[in-house]
Amino acid sequence: MSDLTIWIVILGLTCVTVATRSAFLVLGERFKLPERVQHGLRYAPACALVGLIAPELALANGSLALSLANPKLVAGIAAGAIMLGTRSMITAIAVGMLAFTALRVVAA
Repeated sequence: MSDLTIWIVILGLTCVTVATRSAFLVLGERFKLPERVQHGLRYAPACALVGLIAPELALANGSLALSLANPKLVAGIAAGAIMLGTRSMITAIAVGMLAFTALRVVAA
């Protein structure tokens, strides 16, 4: 690709990004999302978080590793259980990191 083509693509992607992200700010109260869409959007952050974290926990060296030998998966399950039980984010992070570190030390 030529330099001009690359700059045109960058400018086009910038325009599309600005337009889609600022649409809700510009339209404001003039455009009301349907109730079902609003309800569905409440789950978007949790779904995005699961989509980012699940592959990291379930994959080891590019292959599926759903066993107790996978320290990331075990630590993630421990952190999730603590989060569900205590509702303390700091405690869940601390337990997850301690479990991960302990499992890596034991495995080494």
